[in-house]
Amino acid sequence: MNRIDRLSAILIQLQGKKVVRAAEIAERFDISLRTVYRDVRALQEAGVPVGAEAGTGYYLVEGYHLPPVMFSREEAAALLTGEKLMANLSDHSNRKEFSNAMQKIKAVLRGSEKDFLESLEDNIAVVSRRRPVAEEFPNRFLSDIQYSLGKQQILQLDYFALHNETLTKRDVEPIGIIFMSGYWYLIAWCRLRHGYRNFRMDRIKNVSVSAETYDRTRHITLREYIDKYGEYDTPLFEVKVRFPAALSRRIGEQKFHYGLVEERTVGECTEMTFMAPCLEWFGRWLLTWGAAPEIVAPLELMEKMQLLATEIKQHYLDPRSHS
Repeated sequence: MNRIDRLSAILIQLQGKKVVRAAEIAERFDISLRTVYRDVRALQEAGVPVGAEAGTGYYLVEGYHLPPVMFSREEAAALLTGEKLMANLSDHSNRKEFSNAMQKIKAVLRGSEKDFLESLEDNIAVVSRRRPVAEEFPNRFLSDIQYSLGKQQILQLDYFALHNETLTKRDVEPIGIIFMSGYWYLIAWCRLRHGYRNFRMDRIKNVSVSAETYDRTRHITLREYIDKYGEYDTPLFEVKVRFPAALSRRIGEQKFHYGLVEERTVGECTEMTFMAPCLEWFGRWLLTWGAAPEIVAPLELMEKMQLLATEIKQHYLDPRSHS
């Protein structure tokens, strides 16, 4: 990148944030701090009102705005790809907002770039294997959660926990959102459980943003949470089960809902590997397939299945259980 292009890009970066540290600029353009200081001085000499706070960073003086930004063909294609990803991997609220933003972006593109995007439109696809969200879970709260994060306001959730299939009310202090294993999760301090928890967003039945605020500095950062707890705040069990080939076809998309991470052909069977947060929850699903599945591991799941089978047997042997 030549210097003129870099100065323009630095100016756009300054307009995008309230304060930008010199180290951020240096990292983005792979230049030294000395070069950053020279570039900022060049912008100031050109009449751009760049202010500086010692030990903090640079900022544009209030009231200064760049003319409308023009996008290159490559940038426009990247934005189109982002729109395709958002349409499949986000919730209803963010999908709508991103679509509105893309309409505004397309409105300022040159005619040749608009034609270029139209030619790409039908040739980019994102295929998601996620199961559709049940109607009772609206899956439209990502924008509200982002708002509460930005404003540091308490969220009140109606949350359905899969492991015990119960709906509870939670007041939480959000620390971040992450996308993993095909789902969005809210990471937050739960006042009910007095600890950090992750909440799968497609299991949230309702959300309201409270007027009450919280102090984010009292909590660990999202990065610290991920480093400390990994992807989950409860241990996962690696489960291996072999299904007859005909049955594995009938299972269809259900396997993704129960944590499928790998499948391979073993003789006339399909061996599936799952990462399950709760063996009882997984075992109750496995019971629906009768005696056909063969449990390879772990031994604890076999013991759990024996208990569940005994429970069902006793239920139907005892006439009083039907009264």
